[in-house]
Amino acid sequence: MSSILQKVAPIGEAREREMLKDAATYIYHQTPQGDILANIFQPTEPALAPRPVVVFFHGGMWDIAMPTQFVPHCLHFVSRGAVAVAAETRLNSKHGTGPLEAIEDARELIRWLRQNADIFNLDPERITVGGAAGGAFLALLTAMPKEKNLPPVDGVDCRPQALILFSALVNTTPKGQGSEKFPDVKAAKRESPTSLVRGKLPPMIFFHGKSDRITPFDEVDRFRRRLRWRRNACELIDFERADHSFFNFNVSHVNFEMTVEAADRFLVQHGLLDPQPVEAGSVEFL
Repeated sequence: MSSILQKVAPIGEAREREMLKDAATYIYHQTPQGDILANIFQPTEPALAPRPVVVFFHGGMWDIAMPTQFVPHCLHFVSRGAVAVAAETRLNSKHGTGPLEAIEDARELIRWLRQNADIFNLDPERITVGGAAGGAFLALLTAMPKEKNLPPVDGVDCRPQALILFSALVNTTPKGQGSEKFPDVKAAKRESPTSLVRGKLPPMIFFHGKSDRITPFDEVDRFRRRLRWRRNACELIDFERADHSFFNFNVSHVNFEMTVEAADRFLVQHGLLDPQPVEAGSVEFL
């Protein structure tokens, strides 16, 4: 897996261009603040059937642009036969917007992918959405509201089939993190994943450092227990002495490999990614 990533260029703009050079960039949402982009990575091998798709929303608390954060993850899932998307959304630093606009963008992207499933040869019923911190929050907000509060638009739903969540922000109430970025406290409470817990949610897997001081581990653990109590399929994999950025490829190759391999197994388990092919000469035990 890591050998795919050796061509990454030095840090800065050149590195960003190098990391995205294998992606095709599309405008998926035209907004008053400007066009919002999706960087789409496609496998080069022909496919006999529509491919699963994995979408990632970067961290940065809806402020800092980090479009390449999940490129290493995208390259892994492309190597596994999926379409992978490094998503962008509106940001405060670039567009003067907040989390509500980013939520709108995240939902619009999933709808846009479904509307263009034939063009990208993707399976609209095998969409996984992931993210980090504020990006994980966006992933949760594509799935958690009840249908009456988040109905399909023109018959197209934004709800994914699974979620992969890194260092997730799950509480935007004043007792949590990020409430000051919302227009008011009421909106921060209304959109907080902790306020949206219910049954019949898609399966989720969380990866979280136990030393995370930005999105505290204990908060995510409580959130996971509440989800499980309502019979949702929800896993939490914790990492001792790991901080907020522990899973990133450029922070720890070991943690990157461990989390991506666990995410891979999770998607295979739920039928959202094809199993790894058995290597020639190996023995498969039944």
